[in-house]
Amino acid sequence: RPLLSSRFSKRYNYERAKCEDPKIITEWFNLVQTTILQFGIDPDDVYNFDETGFAMGLTATIRVITRSEYYGRRALLQPGNREWVTVIECTNASGWALPPCMIFKGKVFIESWFDGLPEDWRFEVSPNGWTSDEIGLRWLEKLFIPTTS
Repeated sequence: RPLLSSRFSKRYNYERAKCEDPKIITEWFNLVQTTILQFGIDPDDVYNFDETGFAMGLTATIRVITRSEYYGRRALLQPGNREWVTVIECTNASGWALPPCMIFKGKVFIESWFDGLPEDWRFEVSPNGWTSDEIGLRWLEKLFIPTTS
């Protein structure tokens, strides 16, 4: 059995790696818990906000079944569309979630595109499908504050 082998390596951002350090995570959660106890903060008033993006039409790696004589990796064809969509999500420590805010690439959207979706979902457009300071402020003013007040 050979002592060395070649493998693929990928770059990993240092700031992201620090966020996975168990010591740093434990210290942060201890600080949050101390603050909650010190000020008597109700779990209903502790919120976590995040945004996530995904490419439309992009498939993930999946396991496929093929005839055993195929030695190569089977590929799934996917559309060339790499349009980006961002979703803003927010939940509180009690498990209650605010309606999502979906951000699509474009200048305008037509209400009928979203027929059948819950009416409290929020939709935005931006030139690249990403969030912006303006969209974040509208989310606070039009969704977060009215929903949580």
